Amino acid sequence: MTDTTTTTRPWLDTELPVDERVQLLLDEMTIEEKAGLFFHTMIAIGDLDEPNPIFGTPSAREFIDVKQMTHFNLLGAAPTGREIAAWQNALQDLAASTRLGIPVTLSTDPRHSFSENPGASILAGPFSQWPETLGLAATRDEALVERFADIARQEYTAVGLRVALHPQVDLATEPRWARQTATFGEDAELSGALGAAYIRGFQGASFGPGSVSTMTKHFPGGGAQKDGEDPHFPYGREQVYPGGRFELHLQPFEDALAAGTRQMMPYYGMPVGTEYEEVGFGFNKSVITGLLRERYGFDGLVCTDWGLINDSEIFGQPFPARAWGVEELSPRERMKKVLDAGADQFGGEDCPELLLELIADGEISEERIDVSARRLLREKFELGLFENPFVDADAADEIVGSAEFRAAGEEAQRASITVLANGGALPFRRGLKLYVEGIDAAVAAAYGEVVATPTEADLAVIRLQAPFEERETMFENFFHAGSLDFDADTVAHVRAVAAAVPTVVDVLADRPPILTQLVDAAAAVTVNWGSSGAALLDVLSGAAPAQGRLPFDLPRSMAAIEASAPDVPFDTADPLFRFGHGLSL
Repeated sequence: MTDTTTTTRPWLDTELPVDERVQLLLDEMTIEEKAGLFFHTMIAIGDLDEPNPIFGTPSAREFIDVKQMTHFNLLGAAPTGREIAAWQNALQDLAASTRLGIPVTLSTDPRHSFSENPGASILAGPFSQWPETLGLAATRDEALVERFADIARQEYTAVGLRVALHPQVDLATEPRWARQTATFGEDAELSGALGAAYIRGFQGASFGPGSVSTMTKHFPGGGAQKDGEDPHFPYGREQVYPGGRFELHLQPFEDALAAGTRQMMPYYGMPVGTEYEEVGFGFNKSVITGLLRERYGFDGLVCTDWGLINDSEIFGQPFPARAWGVEELSPRERMKKVLDAGADQFGGEDCPELLLELIADGEISEERIDVSARRLLREKFELGLFENPFVDADAADEIVGSAEFRAAGEEAQRASITVLANGGALPFRRGLKLYVEGIDAAVAAAYGEVVATPTEADLAVIRLQAPFEERETMFENFFHAGSLDFDADTVAHVRAVAAAVPTVVDVLADRPPILTQLVDAAAAVTVNWGSSGAALLDVLSGAAPAQGRLPFDLPRSMAAIEASAPDVPFDTADPLFRFGHGLSL
């Protein structure tokens, strides 16, 4: 770094303490440049000068040059690590051309597993592929979780992703809740221990240029949803605590804080019937300032969940702001309430003009703006973005999805598969006649002779998705919600196959499926949280050991779920299989 550079931009002097560098930059910033820091919205790979037609977002140039924003959540996948890296470098070049050259911070939702939801997760694409977080929990292995996070850290940093919008340490205490697939399950102690391991892997032994900053969510716990409905939607806005267990839901967050998580995301939901204000947690001063800042002493970044301020459209359909409890407030008033609550950033928003209006009218002081701006700039400095925001596109292709990383992901897939029941059909003998549903016949052919009908087979393997109810809009249907009972046609079909041939039923348990009508007919029952057909057949055939253990109870009936308290773990009467259950073969 030249003396000229450090003279004209003294905050680039690496010899100075970070807090001093932050203040030097802050002193140089206009109020417009400060306001741009507060918005952390979606961006997609593409031409930097073109709006994104799929996601309906402005061009990167408008975000950076006009709105002066420098925090973005990368949506969608790309075919290769090189393409993500090259686009990231072009984005950083654009940021470097601005008056102060403040680098971009790129974040992402989870992108290492099998699920795709534009509001929650992204398919693995070129990255190594692992089970969902529930599957990591099923391994009960802190070292494995930390190894996963360390691999994900290497793949993220190779392409310029520096903030993980995870881990999700909410307790999955309501079996119907749509978001539990990305949690560590129902038990507070296990969730806290594995969440801490996850944070250690992403952030590294010491936080710095090689780290990915973790944004732990959803403070103070999102699992206690009324009727299990999700607060992305108005009908799911209430979190209720009839069992009086609000404090239990804080326990994994305490472990995350002890592990040094850098950022925190409050949930959409609003607490009902507690000592806290009945407004969404992102607007909630009693929770963000009173609980997180004062009780726990957290001075890291607080970023709201996405879309609290403005109404929007998703897939062409109107989608209201998640302004639960403050629906009557204008977008400008909502923004003021979020800042008064103690948050630093508006997730999923790109309206700095509203913030500038609040400042110009004296409703938000520049001193208050500086409090959050310091936190936001400090993170960029400590991540080393001012020294080198660029990545090596050639190296990205070697690192992302490397053979070593893919093998580790496949091993974790096998380790997470959980055998619930086995009447002697497992492990099966290789070479027998197999009838399969939900598994590629070419994959199954490596394990036996694939036949066309159950009556020709020695063993059937049927893979199912845990049940969910169809909802009105496309976006809602990414969030699997509602009844956990299999429909009558699915039950009849499985029982008919099982009457013809010994049948293994495997269920993708993104929520706890009710297996009562299947388990008595099947020769064996397994559950998974994201695994390839080969990973499953390795376990069923005994080529890999059966190691998984349930990260939640499997309820016996919907009636038992409806009678349970959504904030209380392990509260459904007489569950079919209990937390921790899993057979060896």
